[in-house]
Amino acid sequence: MPESTTPRPAPDALADDPRSQLERMEAGDLYIADDPEIARRQQRAMRLAARYQAAHLEDPAAARPLLDELLGSVGEDVELRPPLYVDYGSNITIGARTFVNYHLTALDVAAITIGEDCQIGPNVQLLTPTHPVEPQPRRDKLEAARPVTIGDNVWLGGGAIVCPGVTIGDNSVIGAGAVVTRDIPANVVAVGNPARPVRTI
Repeated sequence: MPESTTPRPAPDALADDPRSQLERMEAGDLYIADDPEIARRQQRAMRLAARYQAAHLEDPAAARPLLDELLGSVGEDVELRPPLYVDYGSNITIGARTFVNYHLTALDVAAITIGEDCQIGPNVQLLTPTHPVEPQPRRDKLEAARPVTIGDNVWLGGGAIVCPGVTIGDNSVIGAGAVVTRDIPANVVAVGNPARPVRTI
């Protein structure tokens, strides 16, 4: 049986809020991802990401306009190797001369800011969505998001995961497979799960 497209009733937490789910999402508040405009924007992002991947296989330079259309802002001389997975794309900013290797997952419900001259290894995840710890709000499908900020000249090793609300300072290095749950200062090497600075640069 096909899934109903009728929005589910709002849980008590949203009952008195006149805003749409999209407006709640953009404000950084709890929301339910069943807004038709949210779905439209996600579909747009998936189509553009697929077109970018196909075009990149033929001619990386010619694929650049599709990347500019997908993402919020892309600096000069950025190299981003597909596949790329995003929620919306429009909330992602990448600074000049940054290199992004294969299989970046950047879930941009909130803003994702990547600085200049960064190196992003393969299979990195930049995750802004959050879900309530309490069971009932999760059952009600409530979610929110917190921004992720990567400073200039940061190197994220392959498979690193950056969690919601995290800022990584300029020049820092995050080891392969690290899970970054808290802010990392500038000019350090951080490794592990949870990631912790192990030396200064």
